[in-house]
Amino acid sequence: MDEARIGVTGLAVMGRNLARNLARHGHAVAVHNRTPSRTEALVREFGDEGVFVPAERPEDFVASLERPRRLVIMVKAGAPTDAVIEEFAPLLEPGDMIVDGGNAHFADTRRREAALRERGLHFVGAGISGGEEGALHGPSIMPGGSAESYEALGPLLEDIAADVDGTPCCVHVGPDGAGHFVKMVHNGIEYADMQLIAESYDLLRHAAGLSPAEIAEVFRTWNTGRLESYLIEITAEVLAHTDAATGRPFVDVVLDQAEQKGTGRWTVQTALDLGVPVGGIAEAVFARSVSGHAALREAAQGLPGPARSRVKESGFADAVEKALYASKIVAYAQGFHQIQAGSAEYGWDIDPGAMATIWRGGCIIRARFLDRIRAAYEADPRTPTLLTDDHFAEALGGAQDAWREVVATAARLGIPAPGFSTALSYYDSLRAERLPAALTQGQRDFFGAHTYRRTDRDGSFHTLWGGDRSETPA
Repeated sequence: MDEARIGVTGLAVMGRNLARNLARHGHAVAVHNRTPSRTEALVREFGDEGVFVPAERPEDFVASLERPRRLVIMVKAGAPTDAVIEEFAPLLEPGDMIVDGGNAHFADTRRREAALRERGLHFVGAGISGGEEGALHGPSIMPGGSAESYEALGPLLEDIAADVDGTPCCVHVGPDGAGHFVKMVHNGIEYADMQLIAESYDLLRHAAGLSPAEIAEVFRTWNTGRLESYLIEITAEVLAHTDAATGRPFVDVVLDQAEQKGTGRWTVQTALDLGVPVGGIAEAVFARSVSGHAALREAAQGLPGPARSRVKESGFADAVEKALYASKIVAYAQGFHQIQAGSAEYGWDIDPGAMATIWRGGCIIRARFLDRIRAAYEADPRTPTLLTDDHFAEALGGAQDAWREVVATAARLGIPAPGFSTALSYYDSLRAERLPAALTQGQRDFFGAHTYRRTDRDGSFHTLWGGDRSETPA
């Protein structure tokens, strides 16, 4: 039997394209699927792209792999992943590795890694971003797991990953669930980025009165500057597209209910567990949720709102660009703060600058902007927030008037802009010398004796609110 360097089981679109990518780079790839017809179709249609070693039985699939065996599973997250692991793990030997390339929850990855480690096997949770095209032509890959497993697996993954300036968009993120954690936060940032772009479109459409085709040209112009990114590029394409059936702008015939697969929601839930404020990501998740509540929105159609008027188009697009860039800085700062907090909580020692580096190509949020983030962490790996980096602080300073005017315009005209608004509030909260949290803590002490700390001396205290209101040490 031919010997393969790596194997892929689960040959839906992502698994099939990943196997083809490996074969195109000269690696013999064992391929397997629960339904043999998919394996046969892959070899029949793409067998000329490289060496594929097909197998119908799991035993034959495993036997075709060189040692240490590298087995990539590309199936649905959750129970299907556990089922495949239990099917193949008994066939492997100590030192072999199972790689989960799906969108698994990092807590599941930590559980699986610990269980397989007890059996002498390596388990690698690898975040893969870029969709089906990325899987085929070069994704951004975020593998976790042991350093030992990366020694054997890393060269293959780096070979097929996207490449930017000679640097592969793949790096060992950290132990156990670190790779899937970072992929989760990546997706959360993606939600926020998309929401901010959508709000920019909405403001240009309903405040400035521009048509979708005109807004497409605005986005094309933005894509030549500091906002250059994959998402800005495809936004222009979507807005410029005309529906063939009706002749109307494509964006006007698409139902305005955005769906989600769950990774953005996981990001927010995990941020709450870590105590990390990620309002930009949360608002993006909630905006999709609001859009999907059709009956609720229909019931609210008659609610009063402000009279709509138009702003002067001259200069407004530039103001929106500044507000978008400033809000984008905030969203990414929140995401990187969550990565740093997760790294500290779980002992992963994640390098945030390396994450910015591997996100520059292959993934959905690839952008020129990420070079600036990489530079910020190279200058100060311990920077507490990207907002204080000199480059970003200067950009935020230059956006102040425009950012606030855009948020004010949205409120005045009744155009929802939760992403812009929460980004600005987060920024103002961080820079405030005093926050009203002092009052909140006083209220908590009043009704629940939760105590408080003082600004002028150490310790915790409680005021006897129901008595003489004297203060006692807690």
